[in-house]
Amino acid sequence: MSVEFIFRLIGMISLGIAGAIWGNSLGKELQSNPITTAVVVGLVGALAGLILTPYFTTRPVRALRKILLKVSGRTLLAGLAGMITGLIITVLLTLPLSLLPEPFNRIMPFVVMVFFVYLGILIFVARQDDIFATMRTTFGGWHERGTKKGKEDCMRTILLDSSVLIDGRIVDIARTGFLSGILLIPRFVLQEIQYVADSPDPLRRQRGRRGLAVVSELQQDPNITVQITDMDVEGVRKVDDKLVVLARQLRCPILTNDYNLNRVAELQGVTVLNINELANAVKALYLPGESLKIKIIQEGKEPDQGVGYLEDGTMVVVEGGRPYLGKEIEVIVTKALQTAAGRMLFAKPAPEQ
Repeated sequence: MSVEFIFRLIGMISLGIAGAIWGNSLGKELQSNPITTAVVVGLVGALAGLILTPYFTTRPVRALRKILLKVSGRTLLAGLAGMITGLIITVLLTLPLSLLPEPFNRIMPFVVMVFFVYLGILIFVARQDDIFATMRTTFGGWHERGTKKGKEDCMRTILLDSSVLIDGRIVDIARTGFLSGILLIPRFVLQEIQYVADSPDPLRRQRGRRGLAVVSELQQDPNITVQITDMDVEGVRKVDDKLVVLARQLRCPILTNDYNLNRVAELQGVTVLNINELANAVKALYLPGESLKIKIIQEGKEPDQGVGYLEDGTMVVVEGGRPYLGKEIEVIVTKALQTAAGRMLFAKPAPEQ
């Protein structure tokens, strides 16, 4: 039995009884049959209570809940502080306002309360970043899990995309401590991963299941703070668009591997943390003239070229490496090239080969 149905029953009974009482009085005034009038008006009241009660009880609560889910906790806290400040100012002005002549001594306190509460909420929400920054500066570092963290990291929220969870590297990166803060996973992202996990395509199904396993692994790690939120964006259907809008509302970055989401988010002023860019940035840097060992595993596009890969996935094109196909040899780096797909090295066999 739903809550709305219970309220409908309560409204139907209450308005039905009230309608019957009023109908009885109305029937006596109109000099008609009071019982008939009471029954008719009571039935009308019961019907009105059954239909209209949700619009005054559960429906407004649901609408308010949707609005609150769109607002970040930071903004709610700032608004609450502004409202309390406005009420305190109103209390301080109540005594002077009560000395005004009639009827201003009764009207002005209410008007002043509405004005200062609205003004307080408006100012505190608009300047919430400055207020929290001042609080962090004044009261020092914040504590998380009993250890002192950086001032920004403790308050930082990072929004996770489905591509990052399916990729799986987020677990190892988070364990290193470089992503300290709150990893926020919206419910609609989990639903997208669940949809992929239920796909009839075996490859997509495996990717979706890996994404769900990564979420579970993040939640079980005591050193990683993960939150799953029900915050949603009304009127937006695509998951990527919802992430961008939600990131703008929360003023937090998006962690993703999706190139298209990366570009769209940057165009809308949203900070993006891309794991692929991080992986390229931390790859070992080899300069021309340095030597390394590489196993030639395939032929190159040009004659006598051989191709091998480093442990981090960097492609190494070896000029004159085709005769060493299937062998591990020492090569000398001749050129390093940064491409959109990552870093590529060109090399030649060492003289002693």
